Amino acid sequence: MSDDCVFCSIVAGDISARTVYETDSVLAFLDANPLARGHTLVIPKPHARHVSDLNAGLASDLFDTVASLTPQLQDAVDADGANVGVNDGEAAGQEVPHVHVHVVPRFDGDGGAPIHAVAGERPDLSDEELDVVADEVATAIDG
Repeated sequence: MSDDCVFCSIVAGDISARTVYETDSVLAFLDANPLARGHTLVIPKPHARHVSDLNAGLASDLFDTVASLTPQLQDAVDADGANVGVNDGEAAGQEVPHVHVHVVPRFDGDGGAPIHAVAGERPDLSDEELDVVADEVATAIDG
């Protein structure tokens, strides 16, 4: 737990939330400032600032919960789809420094945009540049 984290305070029960699902390791609650009816945040209960701070078990619990709750949430609010996303780090728009997955129900004609809209201007990369990036990423992953 982090003393200055609003989500840790929710987990501790010091701040109320509209909880919709809870296990020993994961908590899901409605976003207090929703982008759509039913907008839900799914968080790991232990404090983790970034996705890379999650151990394998906690990451599995978190994303298994997201996978199972998303269709149930869509059914509950009669949504036509959902955007599922994580803002990981300040540059990505993360406002609360605790990993959280947004599940935003989407409705036909709601005026929303696809997840691609969050990235801003797209780079114009040649095939050669894409090959270089792929090599860089593969090398970083292989360690």
